[in-house]
Amino acid sequence: MGNKINLIFLWAMLVAVVAMATEHRPFERTKGINGLEKIIVRDRRGRSFEVYLYGGQVTSWKNEKGEELLFMSTKAIFEPPTPIRGGIPVLFPQYSNTGPLPSHGFVRQRFWEIDANPPPLHSHHSSGAHVDLILKSSEADLKIWPHKFVYRLRVALGHGGDLTLTPRITNSDVKPFNFTFGFHPYFSVSDISQIQVEGLQNLDYLDQQKNRTRFTDHGKFITFDSQLDRLYLRTPNTLRIVDHKKKKTIVVRKEGQADAVVWNPWDKKVSDLGVEDYRRFVAVEPVAVEKPIILKPGQEWKAIVHVSVVPSGCSRKSCIPHT
Repeated sequence: MGNKINLIFLWAMLVAVVAMATEHRPFERTKGINGLEKIIVRDRRGRSFEVYLYGGQVTSWKNEKGEELLFMSTKAIFEPPTPIRGGIPVLFPQYSNTGPLPSHGFVRQRFWEIDANPPPLHSHHSSGAHVDLILKSSEADLKIWPHKFVYRLRVALGHGGDLTLTPRITNSDVKPFNFTFGFHPYFSVSDISQIQVEGLQNLDYLDQQKNRTRFTDHGKFITFDSQLDRLYLRTPNTLRIVDHKKKKTIVVRKEGQADAVVWNPWDKKVSDLGVEDYRRFVAVEPVAVEKPIILKPGQEWKAIVHVSVVPSGCSRKSCIPHT
């Protein structure tokens, strides 16, 4: 009897040790599409995200039910140097075609590395499982943009399953430089015609279908029945995507990015986007465009993007998890 009890005890201890090892395992490094390396981060409740080292790009974010919260194009190309269509592309050091560089800059077409020893990161967003990435300017980069930089990016799952991206950009050069910046998240929705974007009423925007002509949005919210591509200026830090069919709301909170882009191409042909793909996503992009960020030598700039999904019927206060 005593031996049986001892065996049961030892078995329980082994299970506990394995569980603890699994819980504290920071991430899994594996091969993704076309052999490109990706990182998979999971928490104890089965929530997860995936990020490709090519582009430092998040390509998946799932809740505890395994539901995908981001959208990936059915025709996404995982072949460098082509950017990956979908997920959360990183835009730096230029947003779109607002300067002389290739559209949206070049870091989304670079191979990032895991940052094994990142400097301390102080944030009021409590995070659990995470991964730190780093990209340093190369000689090839300096030929097209002559400024040395270090870009650190932490991607983290909060204790409530929310997703937080924290970019930190350091000027490692001997002279100042300025840049525009953004994330380009593709959020999965039930149907583009069944959603609305809230939080941008009475704000000025640049219509990117009309040579960035300036208008004022007097609507209470944004709905979609055709192509839309607007750069909203000086926006609130909290925006909401209400999905009526799914009865859920995606809450986007941002810090350090004054502007926001709302985009859906509708049925406009995009080469690496499926014909019907436009129905299943909306892009609500935290960006810093109107006033470029200026960094002195040795100076660091930090921003935060925090995304959560809540039931559409909850109150404004309870809609935002304080995790």
